[in-house]
Amino acid sequence: MLLRERLKNDRLTLGSWINTASPIAAELMAAAGFDFLTVDVEHSPVDLPQAQGLFQAIRSGNPSCAPLVRMAGNVYADTKRFLDAGAAGVIAPFINTREQAEELVRAVKYPPMGMRGVGFCRDNDYGLRLKEAVATANDQTFVCVQIEHADALSNIDGILGVQGIDAVMIGPYDLSASMGITAQFDHPEMVAATRMILKACQRRGVAPGIHVVQPNPAEAVSRAQEGYRFIAYSLDITMLLNSCVQGLDQIREQAPAVPEESRS
Repeated sequence: MLLRERLKNDRLTLGSWINTASPIAAELMAAAGFDFLTVDVEHSPVDLPQAQGLFQAIRSGNPSCAPLVRMAGNVYADTKRFLDAGAAGVIAPFINTREQAEELVRAVKYPPMGMRGVGFCRDNDYGLRLKEAVATANDQTFVCVQIEHADALSNIDGILGVQGIDAVMIGPYDLSASMGITAQFDHPEMVAATRMILKACQRRGVAPGIHVVQPNPAEAVSRAQEGYRFIAYSLDITMLLNSCVQGLDQIREQAPAVPEESRS
């Protein structure tokens, strides 16, 4: 089932973030059963050729796992290239106005809905099925805006009212930073802001999403119970780091001390 269909049917959709350029990590994470994996080209060294390899690895690990890209910005020329490389959809950062949301949709969608250029690429099997790919892309390509700045809060209904926006992904670190309460996710102002975004999504029929950055299953469950349907669960580098730190701490706490005389 396509990502857009899952969310329209109000099904919980779980994914993660890829910040390494490792196709092995991407393939095994897809095989683990995530519904989507987002290649992050905003806060990582991953470039376009590497991203295409990661999209291929995701599809290899699990053909049902949607390969997404979190763009570095909202630039038409960049957006179309990552879609051509095989991204099933885009997540655009710092969408603060309706106009920016409209610009994003125009970049993602082919005419007449948008202005995406047509060319031979991986997305259409290098021209082999160009007509079919172009005919179905507007219905299949996923579009998500990131709400991660206080400026977006006053414009939320306008942003979500743009035709073609499928989901919102709250960026908790940037949103809290813009409010002067960096990483204080339990702060009353942050709680009120996320609740407002959630309610706006439900009111507008847009899938509400949030990034649970730390690999904490209980928090992801709590977010799902609140009503979030598009949940990014941690990211590859954070899961790897946490596993290493926790494992080493446990070993060092529980391993017997080496006697002084055996060290010489």
